[in-house]
Amino acid sequence: MAWPSADYDAPLEHAHRHARDWLGTLADRPVPPRADVDDVVAALGTELPAEPTAPADVVDHLAAAVDAGLTAMPSGRFFGFVIGGTLPAALAADWLVSAWDQNALLRRLSPASAAVEQVAATWLLDLLGLPADAAVGFVTGGTMANFACLAAARDEVLRRAGFSVAEQGLTGAPRLRVLAGAEHHESVAVALRYLGLGAPAVVAADDQGRLRPDALAAALDASPDGPAIVCLQAGNVHSGAFDPFAEAVAVAREHGAWVHVDGAFGLWAAASPRTRPLLAGHHLADSWATDAHKTLNVPYDSGLAVVRDPAAARAALGMRADYLLTGATSEPMDTVPELSRRAHGVPVWAALRSLGRSGTAELVERLCDHAQAFARGLAALDGAAVLNDVDFTQVCVSFGDDARTRRVVEGLLAEGTTWMTGSRWREREVLRISVSNWSTSDDDVTRSLDAVRRVLAGL
Repeated sequence: MAWPSADYDAPLEHAHRHARDWLGTLADRPVPPRADVDDVVAALGTELPAEPTAPADVVDHLAAAVDAGLTAMPSGRFFGFVIGGTLPAALAADWLVSAWDQNALLRRLSPASAAVEQVAATWLLDLLGLPADAAVGFVTGGTMANFACLAAARDEVLRRAGFSVAEQGLTGAPRLRVLAGAEHHESVAVALRYLGLGAPAVVAADDQGRLRPDALAAALDASPDGPAIVCLQAGNVHSGAFDPFAEAVAVAREHGAWVHVDGAFGLWAAASPRTRPLLAGHHLADSWATDAHKTLNVPYDSGLAVVRDPAAARAALGMRADYLLTGATSEPMDTVPELSRRAHGVPVWAALRSLGRSGTAELVERLCDHAQAFARGLAALDGAAVLNDVDFTQVCVSFGDDARTRRVVEGLLAEGTTWMTGSRWREREVLRISVSNWSTSDDDVTRSLDAVRRVLAGL
């Protein structure tokens, strides 16, 4: 019997048409959704059909039912959270990943997936200024990248203290101190919780959210014995600021601590000569986490866990079983917490191949340029104050008192031209702008600033 490839023709053709139609709406579509969850549930229907439905009809029904509930996140006017769009080559490659349907856990099982991820890893380490022989794990996002790196850190520092987590679990382990700046991202805290390590000890930060090396030294001096992990940050989620890596790593090394860098979006500053100085000393750490969906603009499920010592990554995350086709060399599954997984590295490879070295640098610089344009435009508005040093891609602005700032945020979401989220930073309500999308244009910035002006005029 022949493989039923023709069965895929109609649903894929319909899906392609709907995808093209969706992408075609993004230039002018209001960014917020027009329907809530209950509306979409009603449109989908809650009764499971008694009989089969033609695949193409399923695709058509899905596209029509959810359209009003979609947020135009790929739009050049979405600045809420740190969410990138998707580069054309990366999107097309991601479609192929689904069609190829490869489980990327073993080299022998899928040489194609392993080869693409191997090349992508080599390019990434080069672009990000990290050790060429470091282990790279392709995981589902920034949180799991932090989890994978911190799992390696936990097991290694306890091993140095004479304790094996793999054999003994955490019961009876030496006390392990974890320290992080006062404005560390919650993805670090939740990864530590998943790993049974609890909340980190908080180290004082400066007015931009940068960890203070003197405060780190004092915290480590206060309890100088035993294993320790220090978590640093490349890209504060409010200010975009970078911890002083060289100084902080030097302090951590004096106390024998493992140093981890959470660089979900900021680690990509290394790709541009202009922004690379923000990361001075980052290469001295032991592990680094980032998310290619953010600054690099590939589809979701693109976290990257980088560990200087591949043996430490394998010891914490790898496994072996008689039925697996493992070889003598390291396997893709040795640096990630999953077995069954899609080939996350393929869209990363496609993005880097399409951009090249100069294009990746230009992408990073363009995001920074748009953030600075926002800062200039907002600072010129009556009653507005930009609260952070706009060195990278984040802008935080206040419009006077907290109530007025909240009204601006609510007004922008109702107006629909752009999506900017509210937050609270440095004891003040802020409008937070994250410039993360490759497709954001000068016109998108202008239209978004005009929307802010309209909302202010209507208050």
